[in-house]
This record gives sequence, structure tokens and C-alpha cells, in this order.
Amino acid sequence: MTIRDRGKAKWNPAAFLPEYTKMLRELDRDYYRQQKPIIDEFQYEEFDQRICYAMEFNFAVKITKWVDGFNYEIVGRVHYVDTIKKEVRLKTETDEVERVRMAEIISVEVLE
Repeated sequence: MTIRDRGKAKWNPAAFLPEYTKMLRELDRDYYRQQKPIIDEFQYEEFDQRICYAMEFNFAVKITKWVDGFNYEIVGRVHYVDTIKKEVRLKTETDEVERVRMAEIISVEVLE
């Protein structure tokens, strides 16, 4: 005879404890986290060239950034590259300005 385990469902009666539900949410979130990919200087140089190319010819770019274990994609046109703050400012299709730090960028794709 096999044992049927109900998993997290057996703890549902204790859902009235806010600390417990917060812990379960964090546990689910931690399950899907990814490690930051290792990017060398040559890849950063390639990202820089793609960003400059897209800025020069006013092409849209898709930048993938890594924040706290998760990847986020931003599509927009390069508005400004701030070398002092080390960030790229993108103007999205909704005319909002998104700021992406250079250290967060893991890939850049030019959309022609």
C-alpha cells in the first residue's frame, strides 16, 4: 500500500497564521529563482556595441535584465546612456522611461 501525501494541502488549516502564509509565498518564490549568469568583458563590449548601434539608427532593443534571481525583458528605444551612473535609459512604447543598470543586463537584442 502506498502512502498518499497531500503536500502543502495538509497545512492549509494553519493558513490563519500570517507568518506561515508569508513563509510559504517566499518558499514558492525561492523555488523559481535562478543564479545570475556569468558575463565576461567581451560580452559587455558586445552589449555596448549593440546599444550604440540601436541608439544611432533609432532601432528598438530588447534588454533582458536579472534582478534578485529573476529575468525581466524590456523592449524600447535607447533614449540615453549614462556613463556616470552606469545605466541605460529606454523609452518604451507607452512613453515611459525605464532605467536599467549596466550590472543588471544579461542580454541585448536589436529589433530592426
